[in-house]
Amino acid sequence: MTTPAYDVPPALGAVVDEGRGSLPYALIHGEALVATAAWAMGESGVTLVDIGTEWAGIQEAGEPFVLHDSLCPMAPPGFIGDCVVRAVASGAVVVGVHPATAAADRGRLEVCSPVVLPAAVVAALDAWPSPDLDALVEALQERFPVERVEAPPEARRVGSEDDVARLAELTGPAT
Repeated sequence: MTTPAYDVPPALGAVVDEGRGSLPYALIHGEALVATAAWAMGESGVTLVDIGTEWAGIQEAGEPFVLHDSLCPMAPPGFIGDCVVRAVASGAVVVGVHPATAAADRGRLEVCSPVVLPAAVVAALDAWPSPDLDALVEALQERFPVERVEAPPEARRVGSEDDVARLAELTGPAT
């Protein structure tokens, strides 16, 4: 998926690496996962802010806010942009998801990236959203409508160096 052919509304966002150990700094296609995720956000039209930015300043911008997990580094910019457009149009929190791969969890959807908070949700939150995206989505759905959107395969979350290698094979140049 490429960058959308339409304008993505202005949005702020951050790449989450907190609580993920050293894996966000593993390399995929020669770049750190966290850097790859940041580039995807920029290419999608989302303006990155530093995690240290005051939440009140983000609220004052009156824009949607996008959280992109550094462990989903290859989420296509077009998919991120599409999720921003959906959140603005619907007013719902939009969450990228994948079908669970573990046999015991078949039929369950797993949160990946992005998690897009519409401006009204940003305004209603007292502080930065949790970096634990699973817990964040669980808490948000108690207060706000949540729309789950199936993410493309390359947006899947990695949990180990072996997962990074498999994702690199999936997203590498065709031979």
